[in-house]
Amino acid sequence: MTATPVRPHRIAVLLLDPVLPLDAGIPLQVFGRATLPEYEVTTASLGGRPVRAAGGLTVTPDHDLGALRDADTVMVPGYARADAPLDPEVLGALRAADARAARMVSICSGAFALAQAGVLDGLRATTHWERCAELAERYPRVTVDPDVLYVDEGRVLTSAGVAAGIDLCLHVLRRDHGSSVANAMARSIVAAPRREGEQRQFIEYADAPSGEDALSATRAWMLSVLHEPLTVARMAEHARMSERGFARHFTAQTGLPPLRWLQSQRVEYAKQLLESTDLPVDEVAARSGLGSPANFRIHFKRATRVAPLAYRKSFGTAA
Repeated sequence: MTATPVRPHRIAVLLLDPVLPLDAGIPLQVFGRATLPEYEVTTASLGGRPVRAAGGLTVTPDHDLGALRDADTVMVPGYARADAPLDPEVLGALRAADARAARMVSICSGAFALAQAGVLDGLRATTHWERCAELAERYPRVTVDPDVLYVDEGRVLTSAGVAAGIDLCLHVLRRDHGSSVANAMARSIVAAPRREGEQRQFIEYADAPSGEDALSATRAWMLSVLHEPLTVARMAEHARMSERGFARHFTAQTGLPPLRWLQSQRVEYAKQLLESTDLPVDEVAARSGLGSPANFRIHFKRATRVAPLAYRKSFGTAA
């Protein structure tokens, strides 16, 4: 018997006038590549009409709003006139997609479109840090977080401004197909494989030490000894800094305090081991530095919302 081919996951990218070109290009660059046949990406606009792009370009979409009716995921890139009322047809298409449980995703000011359609009511969300206060004021039923790269509320996801759209799209890819696929894509588009959603949108570097990244050697060393007990004192000694100065500069450069950053890297390494090896859980716990098997399960589930063996079942090589 011939196996029935699996239908690609359909992504409709809704272009709103005037669209921000980088925001619109990110989902096309990540999900529209020939190396990812699992996705079928299309662009749409009101009436299928060409859409102006900030900076003087004009973009001709593939389809009209009908593309949203069949989409598994609807993505709304940022647009410059996010304070303007949307056409009723656009609002209706967004509400219909949300009502049938399509995954709803926004990049940058695209969150204003989802909020205007009521998709974000009762949820936590984010947008570009410069417009977070405006989003919160205009849509009080949305809990706006101005200090994160992206927010994952399950079926509804929002990202901060511009480049944070890359982080969100890689996160979606990781959710759909695991870290190995997402990391390969990150290498292909020359992006950081993973910046946690809880990292700050906007990081002040004024107090950081001189040099492109004075702490990069210490971070690389930390990654090489994840299995060992690491304290801030030991990290600071490696960096040849005081503990207080090290903690301040580390947080300024990464957006996370040293121990929280270390914990996130240990969880990420544990994910890689669960995906790519058949090591028992106690060995994964030891190699990642997450303690006893019992503590490992607690920390891993707190970070990922699933138990280690359930994660391996979903994202491991066998899966």
